Amino acid sequence: MVVLPQLVLDQFIKTCKPINDSDVNHSKANFFSATPIIPTIDLNNPDANSLLVKACKEFGFFKVVNHGISMQIMSQLEDEARKFFSLPQLQKESAGIPNPFGYGNKKIGQNGDVGWIEYLLLSTSSDYISQISLSIFPDNPDIFRHAIVNYISKMKKMAVHVLEMIAEGLNIKEDDKNELTKLIEDEKSDSYFRLNHYPPKPESFEALNGRNLVGFGEHTDPQIISVLRSNKIGGLQISLKDGSWVSVPPDDNSFFILVGDSLQ
Repeated sequence: MVVLPQLVLDQFIKTCKPINDSDVNHSKANFFSATPIIPTIDLNNPDANSLLVKACKEFGFFKVVNHGISMQIMSQLEDEARKFFSLPQLQKESAGIPNPFGYGNKKIGQNGDVGWIEYLLLSTSSDYISQISLSIFPDNPDIFRHAIVNYISKMKKMAVHVLEMIAEGLNIKEDDKNELTKLIEDEKSDSYFRLNHYPPKPESFEALNGRNLVGFGEHTDPQIISVLRSNKIGGLQISLKDGSWVSVPPDDNSFFILVGDSLQ
């Protein structure tokens, strides 16, 4: 549900075809605030509902501002993420292998995908988070647990708010809209939470292997929506309708929303 990149470096990511400003027509540029490619939606804008629908239809990706999440909550989680990924390897592995939840290193998912990445994938269940926090930090699990539970709670509320606004923009009936948001609000939902860490690249890697490192390869997300937060270092890229790829400027004050396969 949430991705928090740590120390992401541009050179880790596959080189993709750039988009020039001239490739974007004038009407779209007016829709995009400062960046001509990435739609930016102010959730307090009276026209936010229609702008969200427009962004979903045209791009399946957008950035939200005025989201109501405090920087303190975001910083607390980022501090705990750094603390986790700085642990000795054996202690990180105490979170268990990712089957599906747990700590993963380079191997991503069940399809044999490999990336220059380590990650912690968690269920959003509060009971599960309490259990995993105790496994990782047996002497003092509460700080880690509190940071994650608090962050997930805020993310779920924002995700529900965005989905409600999209549903209103699509004139979806109230009962149907509630069924959609229940998929996130329910404590037993299959929402998940992910922390990603992209380690520094060995200087000799490309010389020895003759290829660039890819942190997290090309993919779509199967769920309804994904809510991502980056730190201040770039690396995230998205594919447009024409198959070209564009880099997404990092912004640690905002959140990026991706339309998942299920919602599409």
